[in-house]
Order: sequence, then structure tokens, then C-alpha cells
Amino acid sequence: MGKKDRRQASHMVKASKVAIVTGAGSGIGKAAALALLRDGWSVVLAGRRESLLQEVVGESEGGVRALAVPTDVSDPAAVRTLFDRAVLQFGRVDLLFNNAGVSAPAVPLEDLAVEQWRQVVDVNLNGMFFCMQNAFRVMKTQSPRGGRIINNGSISAHAPRPNSIAYTATKHAVMGLTKTAALDGRKYDIAVGQIDVGNAQTELAQRMTQGVQQANGQIAAEPLMDVDIVGQSVLYMANLPLEANVLFHTVMATKMPFVGRG
Repeated sequence: MGKKDRRQASHMVKASKVAIVTGAGSGIGKAAALALLRDGWSVVLAGRRESLLQEVVGESEGGVRALAVPTDVSDPAAVRTLFDRAVLQFGRVDLLFNNAGVSAPAVPLEDLAVEQWRQVVDVNLNGMFFCMQNAFRVMKTQSPRGGRIINNGSISAHAPRPNSIAYTATKHAVMGLTKTAALDGRKYDIAVGQIDVGNAQTELAQRMTQGVQQANGQIAAEPLMDVDIVGQSVLYMANLPLEANVLFHTVMATKMPFVGRG
């Protein structure tokens, strides 16, 4: 086989891989979806705002390999429809990047409204579970069997920021989901890992450059890193053979306060 034939064969293998990315309309989800599409993957982009999903599809120039499916991950019926659409369109699911998440206002925990707490739990914990459950349902029965799930944890899965109890609690819970699913997925050839991101340059993180509260009560600006670095990290994890798994991957701005925080 000549070099040209090998390149074509390699492209065909990559093009046959199918990913679902939740929260794909902006931030880390957008960066991951673009990285996967540009690497030859077919990608189902899920999120609440269809207009943003369609913008990412257009920016990717992925053509028929990109499918936008508006989805509220806190709705189990909507999540099942998302996976059914992916299988109907592309035949299988090789990767779930379980990324959708929200935060609550940075207020003292005694002032956090019950509705705000429940919204964060519904998306960050329940939604992530619903997506994992459907990924298992599809991956264990498809042929070839198996696949990969990458959960988006956070630096907050390890150390909290002040006034972040809902977000931090759910991200700690995601670590439990990851470990348990990694164990339960072995018998189905499903690899489950987690990426913990610190200070990626997204719209939500932009406020950090203006100053955010630190553990000692002071307000200080924090450095950010290019969000595309996170996209490339997800792509690296996604392209591993199923015999290998990155259980936890931490990628962060080098000088952000994490090691020694508090």
C-alpha cells in the first residue's frame, strides 16, 4: 500500500468514529467539537441553544459529519432522543464528551436559593448520569462493541472556590460517576475517564481576568489558557485505543491558584 492509500485508509477510519458532545454551543464543548470534526470525526452537537450549535457546525466546515441536536440534558427523554438521533444518523456512538454544565451565583451558601441548587444538580449531576446511562445502552450493544466516555469534571472536583457549594458538590459527584462507570464499563469495553479543566479562556471565565475572590478573602486576577488546548486534550483522550484509558486528566493555566490554594 502506497503512502496515498495509507492516508486515505487512515482518513476512512477516523471518519467512521462518531462522537456526541454536550454543551457544544460554546466554551469547552465548542472547542472539543471543533477539534474532533477537524480530525475527521462525525460529531453530534448537543446544547440548549440551536442557533449556537448551528454556528459551530458552520465554523467547523464539517458538512454531513456535523449534526446539531438541541437537547436539555436534565430531561431524560430528551437525552434518549439525542442518542437515538446519533445512531439513526451515523450508525453508532464511539465517544461521549459529557460536558454540559452550569454554575450558580457566587453567594454565601445560606443565601443560595433552593431552585438554584436544584438547577445545578439537574444539569451537572443528573444530566451527566442520563447521558452516561444512554451511552452505556448504545455502546454495549453496538458492533464493534464498546466506546469511550469523557466526563468534564473541574479543578473544583478537587478544591473549591469560595461561595461555590452547588458547583463544587456536583463536580465532586462527577468524580464518583467517573470511577464507578469506569469499573462498570469494563465488561462492555467502555472506557470512562475525566478531564479536569482550570481557567480555560471562555466567556464564563473572562471575569477571572478582572479579579475573583480567593480563599483568603482577597480579590485577585487569575491567568487563563487558550480553550483550544482543552479541545486538543479531549481529542488526545478520544483517539486512544480502548485498551488504554486516561482516568483523570488535569489541564490548567500554569500560574492559576490551585496547588497550594487556600
